[in-house]
Amino acid sequence: MSQPSIRIAVLHFAHETVTFLKNDTTLQDFIYPGSPAQGEALLKFDPKSYIGGFVKMAREFDAVELVGIESPLWPRTATGSGWVTADAFEHFAGLMIAGIKAEGPFHGVYLCLHGAMAVRGVLRPEAELARRVREAVGSEVLIAATFDLHGNQSDAFLGHADLAFTVKYFPHYDSYLQGERAARTLLRAIKGDYKPAHATVKVPIISATVVQWTGASPWMDLVQRALVWEASEPDLYVNVFFGFPFADVPDVGMTIQAISNGNPELAAKVCRDMAEGAWRRREALLNSTRVHTIADGVALAKQAARRRRWWRSGCWTDPAR
Repeated sequence: MSQPSIRIAVLHFAHETVTFLKNDTTLQDFIYPGSPAQGEALLKFDPKSYIGGFVKMAREFDAVELVGIESPLWPRTATGSGWVTADAFEHFAGLMIAGIKAEGPFHGVYLCLHGAMAVRGVLRPEAELARRVREAVGSEVLIAATFDLHGNQSDAFLGHADLAFTVKYFPHYDSYLQGERAARTLLRAIKGDYKPAHATVKVPIISATVVQWTGASPWMDLVQRALVWEASEPDLYVNVFFGFPFADVPDVGMTIQAISNGNPELAAKVCRDMAEGAWRRREALLNSTRVHTIADGVALAKQAARRRRWWRSGCWTDPAR
């Protein structure tokens, strides 16, 4: 039986950091039964999300070997915990780089990230991880990643990696799809059929996550604009990072990325169009959902509870009237 001709390393390091919380996310928060994971355990740990889509699509191609490099899963604190300590980042980054070197060589690397990790002493953790991976695998190896749209990113990550794919919806029901996209395009790039050329634009909009629902305008319109570009230009991918506002980091806020097949001019044009479109609608984006004061919110909750009690009792008259 012939050996697989394409080898891809799979890594995971994701966190959504709220830097205003008192408690840090430590090394021990990432260590629990099942985490860190490697081999098939890593490849199977999230079958309905990014890694699941990536693995399923990659294994539909002939002669592809996926190698799960020992990686931390989500910390026991889950999303929305405090600063990741430098000790935790260095430990796991070192673990993953050692694994890449021990298991290599590879033709490609897939990074399953979030995009809003904040590490004490490391300005851009995902970009720093990509830099170290690039250093470990060399300039000829293709690096792809998937991201949550709540990432705080700049052009630094794609300065070291080749491809990035961000979910387009909030809630993120397309994470599996983006994993599939990452696998398909990474394999095309490895085979020479896709030559990544990208552009990135920061948009000075910082919005609360509560206003970012993509089921209605204006956030839905921003997503639709990206989808229209992708539908009209073959091999174009448009990422809209809405940003994660609960982090005091340099790149907080919205970022637009476009990745094309060997056409940097197109990527730049799309980024400008998307950024200008978002900026023109900034007031609508920032005010798409009314945010109540605590007092008003409590009053509304009590009112809703009263209505529910009346409805359960069989009285359909609104008690608030």
